Amino acid sequence: MLSGSGNYCGLRSLVICRYGRRHSSAEPELFMQPPWSSQASRMRGSRQTFLNLFCVLWLTLLLKAASSSPLRHGNDPPAPSLPSGLYKGHTCVGCVLVVSVIEQLAQWHNSTVKAAMERLCNYIPEKLQGFCYVLAELYGPHIAELIDKEMNADVVCHSLKLCKQDPGQPLCHLYPPPKVGLSTAIRKAKRMMKTSKDLKSFMGFSSICAFPLLANLCEKIKYVIRNKLPFEDFDGDKFSTFPTLRGYHWRGRDCDDKNATVYPGRRPDNWDVTSDSNCNGIWGVDPKDRIPYEEKFCKGTDSQGVVLLGDSAGAHFHIPPEWMTVTQMSAKSFSNLPMAFTDEFDWPQFSEITGFLNSTIGGWTDSLYLRLRRRNRCNHRDLQNISQNGGSSGNLLYLIKSLARNQLLDNPAIVIYATIGNDVCNGNRDTLAHMTTPKEMLSNVVQALRYLDSHLPNGSHVILTGLVDGRFLWDNLHDRYHPLGQLNRDITYSQIYSFLDCLQVSPCSGWLTPNETLRNLTSERALQLSNVLKEIARSEKFANFDIFYMDFPLKQTAEEWQKMGGEPWQLIEPVDGFHPSQIAGALGTSITWQKALREWPQVLGKENPFNEQIEAIFKDQGGH
Repeated sequence: MLSGSGNYCGLRSLVICRYGRRHSSAEPELFMQPPWSSQASRMRGSRQTFLNLFCVLWLTLLLKAASSSPLRHGNDPPAPSLPSGLYKGHTCVGCVLVVSVIEQLAQWHNSTVKAAMERLCNYIPEKLQGFCYVLAELYGPHIAELIDKEMNADVVCHSLKLCKQDPGQPLCHLYPPPKVGLSTAIRKAKRMMKTSKDLKSFMGFSSICAFPLLANLCEKIKYVIRNKLPFEDFDGDKFSTFPTLRGYHWRGRDCDDKNATVYPGRRPDNWDVTSDSNCNGIWGVDPKDRIPYEEKFCKGTDSQGVVLLGDSAGAHFHIPPEWMTVTQMSAKSFSNLPMAFTDEFDWPQFSEITGFLNSTIGGWTDSLYLRLRRRNRCNHRDLQNISQNGGSSGNLLYLIKSLARNQLLDNPAIVIYATIGNDVCNGNRDTLAHMTTPKEMLSNVVQALRYLDSHLPNGSHVILTGLVDGRFLWDNLHDRYHPLGQLNRDITYSQIYSFLDCLQVSPCSGWLTPNETLRNLTSERALQLSNVLKEIARSEKFANFDIFYMDFPLKQTAEEWQKMGGEPWQLIEPVDGFHPSQIAGALGTSITWQKALREWPQVLGKENPFNEQIEAIFKDQGGH
């Protein structure tokens, strides 16, 4: 499930900017450490710039719940210029989370606020620490003064002007208001700020770009804007030897990055006698009979790949709960921050459809790709996860263009079409008015299928997955404590949902609400859209693939998990309270596989009788 609400200055695409060298460096330029000591004096002149940027670049992204810069719908115009400031709703969320974590660290370790900020900076990977320490030095006294006066995170962030109340709109807050009232407390905090030293106002995108850490990155963004390119176009259709930045975490690892004719999923060139043209790790000639191994082991075995066209659930959006739970927080907790950041806070390498690595975020990894690979080792590395946070049936018409499949040169593919929530999920106050209609759904999906028919090799298969019934979320989470509220037992998911909704950055106002009628209406629309998909699978015919439909298996997943002794709430991501968890994905894979075996065995292909021989000769086939 996912959201298409909100915008943070295109920063989702900023950090995955394709100009960042995916192949020549192990880390993107964003994480290069500048000479902080020589730049400190310049930075002091733009304190508010850095505070805004910090809140957005760090914990703003952590609870953004996949509402990354909203992807355009099919007929929307090209991306406009970047706004002069960062999106205030997400800046507010980020500030409240940062201040909350600092306050809780001080409480848990019985330390000063200044020490808590230093501790937090020490947890962050070294290449980001300089940025954090400058902020701690500049803002620690202000935050400490307010916290010492028992001002909560809402009051602190409003006084710092990172949370703002629009005329005629409610005063948004996460925590219960102080006894004197939230407005009174904010006015008092602002007076305290004035008696110390005024903070300079936010200077906008141009001033952020003045600093060495971001100058090069900003130039790349300006290029995108100047040429009216959508940020999503930088996902490309290329295979890579680099893991993140839409590299091999997202599609099978390339085995010859300099040769464009070598990539996973293609039919072997001359049976790969002298080299591995399809990167499946099978090549050469058997010295006993002089038959190429690829021909001997893979010819006629229904080799095929798996492609996911989806959203943040398919990309497997995940924020480690230990990033917000101070009792579990450590340097080890944040060691994967750079990787997560450059993978858009998605973990496709562990996902339900294309996962291939052992999970490091809890649960276990099981995926359609891994099962297809076990069924036929010739399918090694043939995977593509074309999912994106914010994806829906409308903007998938853009994302689908990054599909890498040649009708003449490549093997067939199983394509999973799964935009399971964003067509009904948005953060708008009039959420129902912004949901996809059945007529729009029909048009969007048929257009996507026609595109697939013109690009997929003959013999492919497409499975349309219905939308989820998101009432499961409120029913199982609303009265539980969020990771941010576990220390003091003071923040429930209901409060988180209401805070995000007030700021109009909720991943799904229709389901994450105490309004039962609205939850039911949202599920009613989701069912209507699922029925559109079901009818398409029943009535539409295409030249190069057959087409099937299946309901999203949340109910069956919950039943299986409860049989194993689990609780339903464990099937939901703990930080965003919205996406399927690692456990849910693995269980869902099993359910999907069993359904395909029973009802559409032709989709999975036959089991390769040479699997053991392939493994004996080629071992792990070059790994993933």
